[in-house]
Amino acid sequence: MKTVETLNEGLKREYSLTIAAKDIDARVDDEVKSIAPTVRMPGFRPGKVPPNLIRKMHGEALSADALNKAIDASVRDLMAKEKLRPALQPAVTLADGYERGKDAELTVALEVLPEIETPSIDGLKLERLTVPADDKAVMAKIEEFAAQMKRFEEAPKTKKAAEGDQVIIDFAGSVDGVAFDGGTGEDMAVEIGSGQLIPGFEDQLVGVKAGDEKTLKVTFPDEYPVENLKGQPAEFAVKVKEVKIPAASKIDDEFAKSLGLESLDKLKELMKDQVEQELNGLTRTYMKRKLLDQLAAAHDFDVPPTMVEAEFNQIWQQLEHEVSHEEDPEAAKAELENDRDDYRSIAVRRVRLGLLLSEIGQAHGVQVSNQEMQRLVMQAAQQYRPEDRGRFMDYVQQDALAAAQLRAPLYEDKVVDFLFEKAEITDREVTREEIEAAIEADDDGHVHGPGCGHDHDHDHKPAKKAAAKKPAAKKEAVKEEAAEAAPAKKAPAKKAEAAPAKAEEKPAAKKAAAPKAAEEKPAEKKAPAKKAAAKK
Repeated sequence: MKTVETLNEGLKREYSLTIAAKDIDARVDDEVKSIAPTVRMPGFRPGKVPPNLIRKMHGEALSADALNKAIDASVRDLMAKEKLRPALQPAVTLADGYERGKDAELTVALEVLPEIETPSIDGLKLERLTVPADDKAVMAKIEEFAAQMKRFEEAPKTKKAAEGDQVIIDFAGSVDGVAFDGGTGEDMAVEIGSGQLIPGFEDQLVGVKAGDEKTLKVTFPDEYPVENLKGQPAEFAVKVKEVKIPAASKIDDEFAKSLGLESLDKLKELMKDQVEQELNGLTRTYMKRKLLDQLAAAHDFDVPPTMVEAEFNQIWQQLEHEVSHEEDPEAAKAELENDRDDYRSIAVRRVRLGLLLSEIGQAHGVQVSNQEMQRLVMQAAQQYRPEDRGRFMDYVQQDALAAAQLRAPLYEDKVVDFLFEKAEITDREVTREEIEAAIEADDDGHVHGPGCGHDHDHDHKPAKKAAAKKPAAKKEAVKEEAAEAAPAKKAPAKKAEAAPAKAEEKPAAKKAAAPKAAEEKPAEKKAPAKKAAAKK
């Protein structure tokens, strides 16, 4: 194999490779020998078909397979010979006009990971904000839980429905006088003011009483998930069967027994564990944020542009999805565009932190065990249909990039835990409101980088944002994620559920689907398709 470096600029590398025709032909011979025992042809005993006839019968497929294997081997040899650490999978291009029997001319383009001096972990100082899980916090959690389990009781027949009441209805929906699929139902419970159904539906039930019949006029949202109903005016003929009022929730032993527990004390015990987990999560969020801030401030180096682009695209897609559900999507999108550079800086920071954490982990022997990896794969496989789970697990085992993507978040957490052990930590007890405010203040921090200059963004949402809903990038910032250092290729994403009721949120379970148009079960994930063998 002949190798010529054609580009060495920053982190970019490009090589021209020539694979001799004789090397490819030798691989074809190996393929012929490999399949010869299984080839059958009239007039020949099994396994006795002459090699020249096998070539004639399967020559094109054998040559393509041999070329693929030669390319794979050549790229691996190039990586080893030049001691290259690719940031992403190299782009391999076969020169136009290649013909069987001739040398293969390849171009291999890639970006390499930067050379990073082993980051110093000396002098790390962190403050651990802790919140006690006291009785007040536990009771607040129980009250919140009780509110979610709201019960309704029968009201007098003359009771007119008001906001907060529950109405039991039969309904039949139509567009231009024509019924549509999923537009009829019986005994559907609607809580007025819950916002679970399309705009205007619940409001028109205010004032109805048992036995009333009413026609509701509504318009399906433009973003409604059923194509033929998007933006369409519709009518629902509604018969009110019953009006119910909220029942008082008394938190006592009887309430605990209704949940299958023996007493209120047992419920408090379980809720205390949950509250402690939540508060520990806030403590970790704050500490990890401050840790990443220290690492980012102490290290500045070039990062592979393609990794940044992949990270930015992921952030941007989440943001675009988020703003599409704002009250004024166009205005929100325009405001988002103003912050494009800020979010690109966030992507740079995340990639740099991912590389730093990877270097620290490798330098100090942090590892994800085989047992931990198997558990991750099995957990991820549960997102797929039962018949596809085995194929997904095979896919992860065979695709190193998919496996690395699955492994990366756990590896990052293990490196962070290692750094927590090495850091000098001081404890300070605060209230839940104080730690949440501290995290929120960090979210609203200004753009800064090493030395508090303005080269790199804080890993949080820009302060100038004033949207009512926090975009996905900010939510991820609260999770303190650094970009995965290894792959840019992502494991297949779980299919989004068809939006019911309102397009942006999933309501509590209902008996029928009238204002939801069509109540369909979300499709489970399909296992990734097997990669094509031939390369170009």
